[in-house]
Amino acid sequence: MNIDILIIEDELPARRKLKRYLEQLTQPVQVVCECATVEEAIVFFERGGQVDLIFSDIALQDGNAFEIYQEIALKSPVIFTTAYDAHMLEAFESNGIDYLLKPFTFERFEKAWKKFLLFTKSETSIKLDKPAYKGRFTINTAKDSYFLAVEEIAYFLAEEGVVKVIDLAGKSHLMGLLTLKELEERLDPSRFFRINRAELVHKRAIQRMERYGKNSLAIQVEGAKQKLITSQANTAAFRDWVEG
Repeated sequence: MNIDILIIEDELPARRKLKRYLEQLTQPVQVVCECATVEEAIVFFERGGQVDLIFSDIALQDGNAFEIYQEIALKSPVIFTTAYDAHMLEAFESNGIDYLLKPFTFERFEKAWKKFLLFTKSETSIKLDKPAYKGRFTINTAKDSYFLAVEEIAYFLAEEGVVKVIDLAGKSHLMGLLTLKELEERLDPSRFFRINRAELVHKRAIQRMERYGKNSLAIQVEGAKQKLITSQANTAAFRDWVEG
């Protein structure tokens, strides 16, 4: 079975080098798409594109590759390939598993590839186990602490650097130091979905939805004062999830 690869790189010689290195590997691989711009990559994902691994440059013809990963709810690991080391921290916060500085040798490339294989093996092992998802959260205040059951949660909201949980009654609770990404990992994905960069909704709280613009949906969620809007990149996946 092939390992499907996406290459995001605006320099033709660099794409050719990556493909040449991929051909030297013992594992069967297939480059399913090559993108030279941020826009091309976003369109690939919006049309349902899925791969096992992404090789991504950072500085592209029309912008910064992190613009892609801010728009897309990315599930694939990324090996970044760039001539600059200034974005290393951002890379590892965006599903990055390695950071190849150009020009890199096949030996360095192979080391990154082996890291991906170990990552895949680890992910497969985790999926074989039954995940233990959170059943309730502890909310700490200046005076005391109390518990909020997952069944009481309508959605999570990231706002001005902090994450709040909104319950079904519309009351806001301040979370601790958890980010939305960390919350996603602790919640059952069949019950919670990240509809955009700032909001993670509970399926049971969704009351109705309607078209909003060309590729988005406006969702009425119990406890929300106004409708929540899906990002264009996540709308198709959200439709599949909410109807599942």
